[in-house]
Amino acid sequence: MSLPDFHERQFILATDLDGTFLGGTDEDRRQLYDWIEDNRDSVGLIFVSGRDPEFMIETCSSGDLPWPEYVIGDVGTTIARVEDGDIRPIEALEEDISGRWSDSGDRVRAALADAAGLRLQETPFRYRVSYHYDPESYDPAAADLIGDMGLDVLISDNRFFDVLPPGVSKGPSLLRLLDHLGVPQGRVLASGDTLNDLSMLIAGTYAVAVGGSEQPLLQALPRDEKIHRAKAIGAAGIAEAMTQFNLHPGSKEILKNVV
Repeated sequence: MSLPDFHERQFILATDLDGTFLGGTDEDRRQLYDWIEDNRDSVGLIFVSGRDPEFMIETCSSGDLPWPEYVIGDVGTTIARVEDGDIRPIEALEEDISGRWSDSGDRVRAALADAAGLRLQETPFRYRVSYHYDPESYDPAAADLIGDMGLDVLISDNRFFDVLPPGVSKGPSLLRLLDHLGVPQGRVLASGDTLNDLSMLIAGTYAVAVGGSEQPLLQALPRDEKIHRAKAIGAAGIAEAMTQFNLHPGSKEILKNVV
């Protein structure tokens, strides 16, 4: 039997992966994943990650976690639909991202070739350039240089340095996807654990910073009745927020073992 259209689902989970959807104990993850699969007729799933689409395909193909219907990858610079085990960018939504990036990859790499504390990630991203970040040796002049180029810098988890198109990150891309799909923000829970999730957690949907989130994220989050700071780690923190906000009628009973 075919599932209802995505915008008709009662609840949408938009979640970061590392430390969030993939965080917590094996049992906590299994409880949440099984509950999602058992309620696919009323639950939609969006991955919102700094990871690239290839990683998401590989992870889902392992059979260890449910497939999402949509993904926002590469720290918001990829917006795509998942079809038949393949991730297919939505051109109508990525056109603006491409224009803002304006083929800046080569000039970013050239500008930061000798930047202290930054080591280029070898993955060939389309609309971003990413580095491994060493806070001990990093020179803040690198961020100033990128700002002068009209691009954005995002440092997260005290180990990643991303150069992004101006105004593009997880939050704005999530809102554009929800608008494109006709999904009301009040049905959505955004979840994350590091600073690159901040724009998503303050975008206006219900949101949760799961237990164990990095301090810079917790310090940056405003006090808002729609933003929950969970005690439980990873997947259990997501379940805790679902119960806190009563976002699905079955969540309290089905997820009681992980909260």
